[in-house]
Amino acid sequence: MIARRAIVSGRVQGVGFRFFARRAAESAGVTGWARNLPDGRVETMVEGEESGVEQYLAKIRRGPIGGRVDQVEVEERAPEGLTAFRITG
Repeated sequence: MIARRAIVSGRVQGVGFRFFARRAAESAGVTGWARNLPDGRVETMVEGEESGVEQYLAKIRRGPIGGRVDQVEVEERAPEGLTAFRITG
């Protein structure tokens, strides 16, 4: 089990990015959360098997139709034992 935090920059608010992230997490079999940040970026935390986490990160690097991902900053985190993927903020 691994965990990663990602900060996504670009046109990622107002385009359904957090809901896209939830679908990406569900299809990758990982858990976590996504929230909008006041500066227009989206923060997301995800955990699960390494292959699922990598699959999730690859999808959010592309982003939803109508959005634009300019940069994804990823950092390693300790797993928190999350049981679902939730959308906040």
